[in-house]
Amino acid sequence: MKRRIGIGVDIEETKRFRLDRKKDASLLKKIFSEEELEYCFSKADPSQHLAARFAAKEAVVKALNDFGLEHRLILRRINIKKGKNDVPKAVIMDKIKRKASINISLSHSKGIAIAFAIVS
Repeated sequence: MKRRIGIGVDIEETKRFRLDRKKDASLLKKIFSEEELEYCFSKADPSQHLAARFAAKEAVVKALNDFGLEHRLILRRINIKKGKNDVPKAVIMDKIKRKASINISLSHSKGIAIAFAIVS
């Protein structure tokens, strides 16, 4: 039996994520978990980390498209965390009937953030 695989990618300009934690709190809380916000705003340039996490969430949604789950996910329910050896991982904080393995890769440079996701 063939195993289904979903692949997603997203790219974002970091300048879209030059947000103030207090002034833009409502928007940030719609997209990011408190854990993600703590991590991003602990960095010298939070915008590149926010953009990378947003791109990862979008890539995960695209990768899950093959499994019919994309419309049920709210971006805030996809949590991008540090895994073993600081390798990022996506954790979906919803009850999903199908067990899926999600692998992600994040990168940011010169005002651009990109993320790839593979779901199997």
